[in-house]
Amino acid sequence: MTRPDAASTRSAPTIAEWMTASGVAFGTSGARGLVRAMTDRVCYAYTRGFLEHLARCGEFSPGARVALAGDLRPSTPRILRACAAAVRDAGGEVVVCGEVPTPALCASAYAEGMPSLMVTGSHIPDDRNGIKFNRARGEFLKADEAAKLPLRVGVDAAAFDADGALLAAAALPPVRDVAGGYLRRYTDFFGAGALRGMRLGVYQHSAVGRDLLVELLRALGAEVVALGRSPGFVPVDTEAVRPEDAALARAWAAEYGFDALLSTDGDSDRPLLADAHGEWLRGDVLGIVAARFLGVRAVATPVSSNTALELAGFATDIRRTRIGSPYVVAAMQEAVAAGHAPVAGFEANGGFLLATDVLRQGRRLPALPTRDAVLPMLCALVAAREADLPLSALVGTLPARTTRSERLQDMPTRLSEARLAGLRGAGGIDAARDLFGALCGEPAGIDFTDGVRMRFEGGDIVHLRPSGNAPELRVYAEADSPDRAAELVTAGMAVLRSWREVGGES
Repeated sequence: MTRPDAASTRSAPTIAEWMTASGVAFGTSGARGLVRAMTDRVCYAYTRGFLEHLARCGEFSPGARVALAGDLRPSTPRILRACAAAVRDAGGEVVVCGEVPTPALCASAYAEGMPSLMVTGSHIPDDRNGIKFNRARGEFLKADEAAKLPLRVGVDAAAFDADGALLAAAALPPVRDVAGGYLRRYTDFFGAGALRGMRLGVYQHSAVGRDLLVELLRALGAEVVALGRSPGFVPVDTEAVRPEDAALARAWAAEYGFDALLSTDGDSDRPLLADAHGEWLRGDVLGIVAARFLGVRAVATPVSSNTALELAGFATDIRRTRIGSPYVVAAMQEAVAAGHAPVAGFEANGGFLLATDVLRQGRRLPALPTRDAVLPMLCALVAAREADLPLSALVGTLPARTTRSERLQDMPTRLSEARLAGLRGAGGIDAARDLFGALCGEPAGIDFTDGVRMRFEGGDIVHLRPSGNAPELRVYAEADSPDRAAELVTAGMAVLRSWREVGGES
């Protein structure tokens, strides 16, 4: 494939124009869209734009290496080949890391100062996919996204057919092992017997890290039973657990007598951990447990995360952000610059980010400032074992605040924003009272950090927010008990459905 010349590049579409034409958006988790829209030509253009931005930042030049990996979606190998072609045509060297968790790819690439990209759609259905871009030492942040959008990227039209498929693509090089280093990261820190005596289940489904997780738990001394392996892709969302996954966890817990059940989302950067009863823990609660175990002093977390963090009292610096790991990473960087340590972040989906090294019992855990599913689950399990408590009892040592969330799918973002506009205006308190006052009482305040987060005098919280990468509207709720939080989510979903119905008629 030939590279576009300078003249053709000057008249080429910008990345923003590529996005508009293709329908493949670029949000807080990178580029995502329908598989049919993510043609080879579009994925090639996005990757060339990524590399051009890195070149301007001094992180890419001809001969530089770029690491690539992917999840287990059927469309991932094709997209990987298109991305690899773009790296080669830009003069880079392709380093293929195979089918591994996103944090395993990042841990290896960051350590070597190597840009990387992960082909994954995370938890969304397999009719969609995505590309997550990483800079040489950390995630692609919002400032990077803004700088990339105006870049002009031309492609050689003769290299693609009428449907945007590559006409020829070179074979990928042999896979480089990065899983081994990821395993050693945790066996070295926690120690070979850290989970000895524990009986654990692993819900494998189609998570890319499903076998690696089993291997790691066994290396730490646990008895492990692998369950639910799927030949097809299963869209497990750690923030909105499917009813069938909730039922599976309870059934397996009753049948096998596990101390805990572990799983992850599709690219294995977001955790799911269930207790001995098969009840999945909320990701933000898991994040608090992990941060406390690691002795973290400064925490960055989205505004939607459980406020038990503040009530727990172990963190001296808490920074609330918009939802999305780029915002959490930026806030962690600010905390590090302010001299805080150790510094970590977590999201309501359970992904845990470590901004600084951590020392515990003479062992050092290196920083990994990207979402990781393994670390928070191991922290919770080791903490429970050291305290000689069931996992549920360990969680019970936190202040009593419960979060719940649900999502309304097929809700156009434009309609979501139109409905939320009334809550953001001058009459927001009155609108909040009209929507939820009968259930929650008098509104005490509204936070517009990300979406609309309504706080009521009795302590209830209802938060409405459109997804940043899918046509979904989410409702988050927090209360003093699980039943109350569930009641708030049910009420919130009823409001969202009424909005969609009215919108569909207009």
